[in-house]
Amino acid sequence: MEPILLYDTTLRDGTQGEKITFSGEDKIKIAKKLDELGIHYIEGGWPGSNVKDKEFFESAKNVVFKNSRLTAFGSTHRYGILPKNDKNLNAIIDCGAPVGTIFGKTWDLHVEKILRIGLEDNLDMIRSSLAYLKNSHLEEVHYDAEHFFDGFKENRDYALQTLSAAVKGGADAIGLCDTNGGSLPHEIESIVTEVIAYIANLSAEKNSTKQVKIGIHTHNDCGLAVANSITAVGSGAVIVQGTINGYGERCGNADLTSIIPILNIKMGASCISDENLKKLRMVSLFVSETANMTPLSSRPFVGKSAFAHKGGIHVNAIMKDSRSYEHMDPSLVGNRQRVVVSDMSGKSNIEYKAKELGISLDDNGLDTGNILSKIKQMEKEGYQFDVADGTFQIMVEKLGQQFKPMFDLDSFRVTIEKNKDKPCYCHATIKISVDDQVQDITAAEGFGPVSALDNALRKALNKVYPHVLDPVHLVDFKVRVLDGSDGTAARVRVLIESRDENSIWSTIGVSEDVIEASWQALADSFQHKLARLDKNK
Repeated sequence: MEPILLYDTTLRDGTQGEKITFSGEDKIKIAKKLDELGIHYIEGGWPGSNVKDKEFFESAKNVVFKNSRLTAFGSTHRYGILPKNDKNLNAIIDCGAPVGTIFGKTWDLHVEKILRIGLEDNLDMIRSSLAYLKNSHLEEVHYDAEHFFDGFKENRDYALQTLSAAVKGGADAIGLCDTNGGSLPHEIESIVTEVIAYIANLSAEKNSTKQVKIGIHTHNDCGLAVANSITAVGSGAVIVQGTINGYGERCGNADLTSIIPILNIKMGASCISDENLKKLRMVSLFVSETANMTPLSSRPFVGKSAFAHKGGIHVNAIMKDSRSYEHMDPSLVGNRQRVVVSDMSGKSNIEYKAKELGISLDDNGLDTGNILSKIKQMEKEGYQFDVADGTFQIMVEKLGQQFKPMFDLDSFRVTIEKNKDKPCYCHATIKISVDDQVQDITAAEGFGPVSALDNALRKALNKVYPHVLDPVHLVDFKVRVLDGSDGTAARVRVLIESRDENSIWSTIGVSEDVIEASWQALADSFQHKLARLDKNK
């Protein structure tokens, strides 16, 4: 199979997802990561629609892209004016991107009921807009056929006429868009196959040697965006549009973090190098971090749980041959095999996990039976180790007398003050010891008691471990009441998920006091980070 071109629209379509926004600086950083990954086209946004996108393209002029071609997005010219007088088309030309992509209406419903213009007028807008861009300095011009599959199913002939208009206008590539995300794989297969034959006939009729590339752009409203994209490739499409992590409007776009390994590993349709493929998980995490979105653990290929095993039978099998319960080598996409421990675990889970963490079970008479008993007891009390690797490691090291604390708590005090017309004011003081040396009392404020405690502990540790904790920050903070029958005196479980530039880890605390439980999880999180640093020296 010939190589497939990847067209990323995270910076445009991805930002249409709820709660997702990128600053101009964020977009430059993401674009650089996409370039490093080997993405062929990076759609930077709509330079004619807002100041932020215009500033992005201005900044991008100073960036050297080694693998990617920056693409500017827009629409066909407004009805009733000439292309040369349309500010959006001119913004695409002037922004400095080598590739321009515009969308147009291919569904007669949109033409007649939304735009409220004639069908022939729409065809002329498509053709003349593309011709205007093609005659400019742009290296490539792409046409996105919006709502193409819906349009094809309701008025096949007109939908194909819009593609003919795009070809006549000089389009180098045509993206077939399942804009509403309602098409099924068998529909994608038959329609893409027919479109490719139709475009080939147009070229033959014109005796043209130019091959117009056919691409696919799908949305995930039926949970089929990846399946539909892969089906389109199997039917002859050579460009796949999508976003990192599937971010996008409504249910999102096709997820490139799934599409890329499927193409490379499963279908042999090389789209990026094997070396770059190993960066995929890192890029996924970077984009989720920049978007301030919690990484989805169950995300295929790159998620934390994508190659995680919990059942004892499964773990026993993968220790003998990982293929028994894994469809591929996780390292190919920069991920790793993980074994989860809980009260459901068998001895194989403990042995695997201890080896992974570099803990010797033979020292101090410690064995898997002891650890399993301790896990069952602690999970009965409310702990949950299958979601708290960091706390599990500390617990096992303590049982084996192999735990070296990077700091010890002497005391802390948290003060909460509430005035009538003002929100709560929180202040924390803390005293810790490092290598038996007591540190000065440290104080800090916060937006809440846990925030104040976090800030005070960071401030105290920074005196001993300068800047080590600077990249560490909270990804998620969860509090769960374990038994509500005791009301406000009930035992609670606090789960903290933390991350730095390279990894994510979870820690847990359990107590009747939410501050105490939060302290346990917070302290374990910092102990885990500092211990890894100490071991790597």
